[in-house]
Amino acid sequence: LMRLTDADFARAAKALGCDDAAIRAVAEVESSGKGFLPNGIPVMLFEAHIFSRLTEGKYDVKYPDISSRTWNRKLYATGKDWIERGTKENQRLEKASSLDRTAALQSASYGLFQVMGFNWKLCGYANLQSFINDVWRSEGGQLNACVGFIKAKKLDVHLRNKDWAKFALGYNGLGYKMNKYDEKLAAAYKRNGGV
Repeated sequence: LMRLTDADFARAAKALGCDDAAIRAVAEVESSGKGFLPNGIPVMLFEAHIFSRLTEGKYDVKYPDISSRTWNRKLYATGKDWIERGTKENQRLEKASSLDRTAALQSASYGLFQVMGFNWKLCGYANLQSFINDVWRSEGGQLNACVGFIKAKKLDVHLRNKDWAKFALGYNGLGYKMNKYDEKLAAAYKRNGGV
């Protein structure tokens, strides 16, 4: 598995104009620093409410475990550890892909930085498949997607300013406070050598 190198972090930091401790903090908080399962499949989270939206709810009744009008934490895979949960999340993606591959691939977040598939264009890819190929290829590919997303959403300024609350809002949405995402980022930044 292609793990991120110091050179990858340095490249991303240069592209975003921030220090590399900021990028390392995002990787640590988003995925505990793991981009892939031991079997080579990217760490992912399948979002049933996104799949429902992209398929106009046509699978909600027959497949409520992978298609739901509203976000429901209980639909996420459970397991004894991150490997078992990750394997089950991939099975959810595969099940949805058998119904509508394009919608399914856009309904999951991938890798170290948990960028959603529906953001492929925002991240700078020509098509969905190019995005999927990159995030499945290596952690460097996952970093490419993250850098593209951060730039497109103009969140790089918040990384430079270490304004973790504004970054968290833009990257994770309104739920960031409930999950203390900004506080986790600030702590991870310090752990990774940030000052």
